[in-house]
Amino acid sequence: MRPLTEEETSTLFQKLSKYIGENIQLLVDRPDGTYCFRLHKDRVYYVSEKILKLAVNISREKLVSLGTCFGKFTKTQKFRLHITALDYLAPYAKHKVWVKPGAEQSFLYGNHVLKSGLGRITENTNQYQGLVVYSMADVPLGFGVAAKSTQDCRKVDPMAIVVFHQADIGEYVRHEDTLI
Repeated sequence: MRPLTEEETSTLFQKLSKYIGENIQLLVDRPDGTYCFRLHKDRVYYVSEKILKLAVNISREKLVSLGTCFGKFTKTQKFRLHITALDYLAPYAKHKVWVKPGAEQSFLYGNHVLKSGLGRITENTNQYQGLVVYSMADVPLGFGVAAKSTQDCRKVDPMAIVVFHQADIGEYVRHEDTLI
């Protein structure tokens, strides 16, 4: 468990800013204490500094995880956001999309969102902007990237992809052995 380097921190914050913008500061300086990001076995964990001080007594080899896994660095040093970060990012999301009940199951199986399954989308969403995908009942379902801007979504074919799938809560079941 070690602090992130400058390069790793900038890569992580660039990815997070796609989804929550300037609200990254709200993740670190919370009213219930100070939180930080730590790297352990190529995975980035979001952990309270109070718990981090207690974990110093555990050796690196025996430590499995600490805090919440936000994602991992690939072998090419790109950051991949995990679904476990959804609960922390959803309240601060700048751009959101709501899917119809019929399209929820398709999204939860790992498929992209089609125009026919789109319920609502945040105004002024640009193409390739990071989105948090919600059900019509305002339950966060996962992450995605806008395939089309808000204006393009209005005049596109109903079978066209409007949100590219990134991660969804169905991954808890599909990838339970590798999610830690």
